[in-house]
Amino acid sequence: MFQFQLLCFPLELTPRQNYIILFGGFQDTSQQTKYLQDLWIYDCNQYTWHNPALTLASQKPDPRSSFSLLPHDTGAVLYGGYSRVKAAAGGGKQGKGGGPQKMALRPMVHQDTWFLRVTPPTAEAPSSTAPTVRWERRKKPANTPNPPRVGTTMAYHKGRGIMFGGVHDVELSEEGIESEFFDTLFAWTTDRNRFFPLSLRRPRAPGKKQQANQNAKSKNRGKADEEELLANLKALEAKVGIRDNEDDDMETSTPQPEEPVEPAQPSVVRFDMPHRRFNAQLAVQDDTLFIFGGTFEKGDREFTFDDMYSIDLVKLDGVKEIFYREPENWNLLKEAEDSDEDMDDDDDDEEMDEDDEAEAEAMSLDAPSPAPTDVPSVSKDMEQLELEEPEEQNVNDSRPLPRPFESLREFFSRTSEEWQNIMMGIVKEREESGGSTVKELRKAAFSLAEEKWWDSREEIMALEDEQEAAGIGEVVSMSDRTENMGGAGRRR
Repeated sequence: MFQFQLLCFPLELTPRQNYIILFGGFQDTSQQTKYLQDLWIYDCNQYTWHNPALTLASQKPDPRSSFSLLPHDTGAVLYGGYSRVKAAAGGGKQGKGGGPQKMALRPMVHQDTWFLRVTPPTAEAPSSTAPTVRWERRKKPANTPNPPRVGTTMAYHKGRGIMFGGVHDVELSEEGIESEFFDTLFAWTTDRNRFFPLSLRRPRAPGKKQQANQNAKSKNRGKADEEELLANLKALEAKVGIRDNEDDDMETSTPQPEEPVEPAQPSVVRFDMPHRRFNAQLAVQDDTLFIFGGTFEKGDREFTFDDMYSIDLVKLDGVKEIFYREPENWNLLKEAEDSDEDMDDDDDDEEMDEDDEAEAEAMSLDAPSPAPTDVPSVSKDMEQLELEEPEEQNVNDSRPLPRPFESLREFFSRTSEEWQNIMMGIVKEREESGGSTVKELRKAAFSLAEEKWWDSREEIMALEDEQEAAGIGEVVSMSDRTENMGGAGRRR
């Protein structure tokens, strides 16, 4: 059995160069499992595979599978993965009499990040020339999901990866493995190399300004409807006593019964994530995330999901259920979970009654958590984990930022002139020949504004939550505030 990781949509590096990247995976022969680290690139224009040669001194990712591979403007970005490596059994203790140690395969959850820089051949090179590639190791991402997990799937969206689900395995003994499954959603900004949790948000109540605008619109609409009704009445009064034959025919004719139209079933929207799972399939269309299928395990039972959901990545206003089919023997899982909850409640009550003081000491903040969250390292190279990359804040970045509760359209409408000036500066630096039209310049400026809007989306959403807690539910600008403030000038 073979399994590999494929960047399944073409990387458009230049207008004439499109590539599909394949890396790693594993080969299972039922006797042994071999993890791979070879790289293959498919040229979508020439319909040929390339196996770029790397120098012996060049660094590259360790063999692995189940990693995330996302496109980039100049290549691809790789994160995480899973493999099993040889390690000394029994915690590294030497055998009796100083004999050789017993070796065993241990799981390894990778948390490193690599950037694959792909340089297309020059225009003068032959069509069969392979692109030049180079692996560049990046620092460990900041704010990574804890505990580390595998079986997470990522989908590309506006310069970031959307991650969902996963499983964390802990080998308790040779007899079995304890697994913890997740239903959390993360966004990984590839350029900033940082993870942000994404949580669902209930629809906001309209602010005072929005409510006033809605009331004004409804009032104007009602007034227009009233005027139209009066005009129709005057027209009917002018035609009193005048009846056409066509009108008589219309009155005497019996109306044909209309065919009943089946009402469309409304989509089920909920505010909890789909059930915990791993290896779910993700796809993004426009700004909507689609989640399909996945696997969940409980004891020795394995459940395969056959369901599909969608999430609006802009609003995050709930999970829409597209379809759902209950897995086989799902009722057995519910019964087992209910019995486990009852047993846990009974055990908790007994423990509380027996020794409350001991419980208070165990709940001390200084006490370490008894749950194992990290997979032990199995080699010297793997033990040297990289430090968490601090969040890089460019103090010289003077580009405008979106305001809380401000849509992309509103953001660009407010800052359009600034983004066009920035784009003109970029064009001058590149010394591009031929003047761009106003339409092209405005389109390029909108692309820059959209990139900035999505790049700061998670921070702005955090500010929105804080302002909502303070009772603010709309965009507030300083100009609007000064107009409503009574100052010394107004008193004069």
